[in-house]
Amino acid sequence: MVGANPKFQAIGRAMRSALSAVPRRVLRWHWISLAALIVPLSFVLVQCGKAPSAGMLAANTDGAKSRAAKSKAETFDERFPGPQFADRFPTASESLPQVQHQVALTPPRTVRTEPVRVASLTPTLTLSRTEREEQTTLVSMKSSAFPYFGNNPRSDEPFLNITKGDRKGHRSYGGKVYWQDETYNDSRVLVHVPETFDVRKPGVIVVFFHGNGATLERDVRDRQLVPQQITDSGVNAVLLAPQMAVNAADSSAGKFWQAGGLKRFIDESAGHLARLYGDPKSAQAFANMPIVIVGYSGGFLPTAWSLEVGGLPNRVRGVFLLDAVYGELDKFASWIEKNRTSFFVSSYTRYTKRHDLELMQMLRDKGITVTESMDGPLRPGSVVFVQTPDGVTHRDYVTQAWTEHPVKDVLVKMAATPALTRIASGAPYANR
Repeated sequence: MVGANPKFQAIGRAMRSALSAVPRRVLRWHWISLAALIVPLSFVLVQCGKAPSAGMLAANTDGAKSRAAKSKAETFDERFPGPQFADRFPTASESLPQVQHQVALTPPRTVRTEPVRVASLTPTLTLSRTEREEQTTLVSMKSSAFPYFGNNPRSDEPFLNITKGDRKGHRSYGGKVYWQDETYNDSRVLVHVPETFDVRKPGVIVVFFHGNGATLERDVRDRQLVPQQITDSGVNAVLLAPQMAVNAADSSAGKFWQAGGLKRFIDESAGHLARLYGDPKSAQAFANMPIVIVGYSGGFLPTAWSLEVGGLPNRVRGVFLLDAVYGELDKFASWIEKNRTSFFVSSYTRYTKRHDLELMQMLRDKGITVTESMDGPLRPGSVVFVQTPDGVTHRDYVTQAWTEHPVKDVLVKMAATPALTRIASGAPYANR
């Protein structure tokens, strides 16, 4: 090398001499190991040297704006998730033809002897040892909300008002067409009997009307945990939850629009509850048991019509609305005024606040006392409105309102007042 430093030349000769003494096989593995270390490091250095692109900066800016907007206000899609989202579609099992027999949905659990709260004068009792297990089942019932081929009472015209070939459908209030064979053809009812339920004791039937965009399995059972809340309350209660419009933004009441619709539903359910309970002779007790109606969101419509024309005004011992006062205020006010020994609870977010305030004023104008706190037990004639703070979402309202698991909380407060539950499950309603 011309002009090279003599010292470096000497070092180079020494290195070549040393390497010549190393076996060729060892030398080859030496270079492979050195390359394995250097090549990945070179890629890291290249990536670190790249400047962020304008697209990346814009995406980060847009993401920050989106997060800020979401923190200020809950979107309409969060309140009413539309069926276009993948997580709102029924599962494969839900898309199968409707069952005509009972299908167990939860694994059996062995009943143990232990104190439990019940809806009675006595706060606790000890159940005798039994092999009966908790049951949660889907049952097809003729008196359920759908199929429905009658009129829409709002217009007094046929509910199925759209025809396309052999298909019939309904144009909803929002303008969207839902087809009868997809949305209004599921006659199933979610029936739940807790393992601790005792038909010999005063009990209550909870009728749950779900909201828009829901199915019984995916939403009422698994997401909103309604059967679990009833079991966890310890109250001597069973559940009936009819399938309303399947996975649709529609609150139609179906057969619950009809005079006597609730009565026919309860009458038919008695036999199913008795079989699920394991004692066919208990059907008469279920047929005469008092009722608590729980309506969530779009469930306000079947709730209101059940109170107005359902045929069981004296059997309904309480009504609980979960962010559900979207209309039918006159029906709710009329029922409250006529049933001063039953309770009424409405918890609400800012989305239904205007209607709840209007209903409160209607009741006060009638001389009915209204309270705005859920502290303490419910009493005969209690009328309670509870506003929940911002940050509580409409979608999660059945599991998180003013408290976690509000259905459970209302049942516990009801059971804490003997006057509300001092009703035997037989004779008092035998002739009504």
